[in-house]
Amino acid sequence: MIAKISNGKDTAGLIRYLFDTKKARDHTDPHLVASWDGFAPDPGRTDDFDATRKLLVADLNLHVKQARRLDRAPEKYVWHCSIRAAESDRLLSDEEWADIAHRVVAATGIAPDGDPDGCRWVAVRHAPDHIHIAATKVRSDLSTARHWNDYLTADRELAAIEKQYGLFRVVRGDRTAAKRPTRAEQEKARRSGHEKPARERLRTTVRTAVAAASSVEEFVHLLSHIDGVLVEVVYFPSGDVRGYRVAAEDTTTADHEPVWFSGYELSPDLSFPKIQKRLDNIDPQPAGQPGRRRPNPWYQATAATERIPHHLDQTDDEASQAHLAAFGEALDALPLLASQALRPQLREAATAFERATRSRIRAEHHHARALRGAVRAMVREPAPKDGAILAMFLDAAFLVVIAAARWHQLRHHDQQVAAAHQSLLHLQAAYGQAAAAPLAALAQRQPPQQVVERQIRRLRQVVPEHAEQVIEDPAFAALTVALAQAEAARHNPERLLQQVADQRALDDADSPARVLTWRIQRLSARSAPSARARDAAQARSTTRVDSAAQRPDAPDHTTATAPAPQPPQARRR
Repeated sequence: MIAKISNGKDTAGLIRYLFDTKKARDHTDPHLVASWDGFAPDPGRTDDFDATRKLLVADLNLHVKQARRLDRAPEKYVWHCSIRAAESDRLLSDEEWADIAHRVVAATGIAPDGDPDGCRWVAVRHAPDHIHIAATKVRSDLSTARHWNDYLTADRELAAIEKQYGLFRVVRGDRTAAKRPTRAEQEKARRSGHEKPARERLRTTVRTAVAAASSVEEFVHLLSHIDGVLVEVVYFPSGDVRGYRVAAEDTTTADHEPVWFSGYELSPDLSFPKIQKRLDNIDPQPAGQPGRRRPNPWYQATAATERIPHHLDQTDDEASQAHLAAFGEALDALPLLASQALRPQLREAATAFERATRSRIRAEHHHARALRGAVRAMVREPAPKDGAILAMFLDAAFLVVIAAARWHQLRHHDQQVAAAHQSLLHLQAAYGQAAAAPLAALAQRQPPQQVVERQIRRLRQVVPEHAEQVIEDPAFAALTVALAQAEAARHNPERLLQQVADQRALDDADSPARVLTWRIQRLSARSAPSARARDAAQARSTTRVDSAAQRPDAPDHTTATAPAPQPPQARRR
């Protein structure tokens, strides 16, 4: 159910509209279903409509007139609330609508339960799927009703009503969503030939600048050099930045003045203090050292992304919120780094996930410094030549979006859950385009049959429960090439396979061969450990095992009970 609340100063005009059947042709059989005392005159159930309507208006206005004599009546004394059921809901009876009306006026403070001095109100039903509540906001003790935050309290009560009555559960937010463009803004955009209003276009621009900037100064510099965007920066007397506002050059007022938006007006998380806090928590990337290869920021970002689902499973909500915000910045940056064909889907994914990055939980941004630093380094690198490295990142991103939806769902953040699901669809579409070419290129370099058979034996040894599914996967040819390349780079294929299988469950993957391929390619890009390092690691491992076996309380591993298998997660793609 959805409530719409407004205030006015004409009781007679509102009652006339609610009972009108001539101008409003969709009004059928208007009548009262409830009132403040259950005895209000009903113009819809009388032979003398005009006289009864005037009597009802007079009764509703009684306390308003008394308060007006004492100069205590509010200017807008009429409270109007319409409540509409979903199209899929069953047809509610008059008695059910009456109960709903009583609960809403009580919850909003118009007529609290057990309060004899509550306001006068009526509930009118003139269509099968909704009612209107008309009330005057002066109580019988001539004080003004306390209905502060009435939309939120009505919405909360309607959520309970939906559950109790078995009605459609409307997706509700936590008032952290970005402000939607007004109808006037949408009409202006349509007349100007733009797909989106200036507010939405500027929001995307600012979010992209935040994702690319490493400091407040760089953020301001980037904004100031974007074509079609006007920027006005406000400074403290000390010279430090105090705030900013932006406008689109192609959107002006009737006087040809820019239509300015502060960062907060674009989105709550784009206010200058919040941007400054995020930019202050970025890990600087290590400078290149002679003789040492500089870490690939794409691999660093992918590794940090892969760890986010684990962070979301912890109890630190502030840290989890920070990781979601950082991941949202990574999605904002991707369109800058992808090919032209992939940008539309990636932009839509970032725009959708924007809602999932915000909640009432305060983010502790220092927890996500590594991902933020890697994303800034990615922006400064040349764009990848093929889609393989982007496909690796998107493959890791799927699990983050699924984990984010689950995290928000446990906290009843309904709008964020819906946003994550929508973002996943766009990421899947982008992944399909990005992965096709590099997978095909790998498959064309398939090694000799004896090498393929060796990889099959390894799969059956390391991941026996998934081996047959992987072998039958269309991406298996690419996997054999990735394993052969890792082996040629002096990596241990069995150890890599085990590491991949331990890091990411394959139960929920549509294409486990693709999951293994991307991860093995990323891990094998690191330098293989030397024989000396492998021997040292093996010696340390043997020493730990021997020490544990010598302890009198050491567990008997030959009879230890195997851990219970984890239930499969929701299907990823």
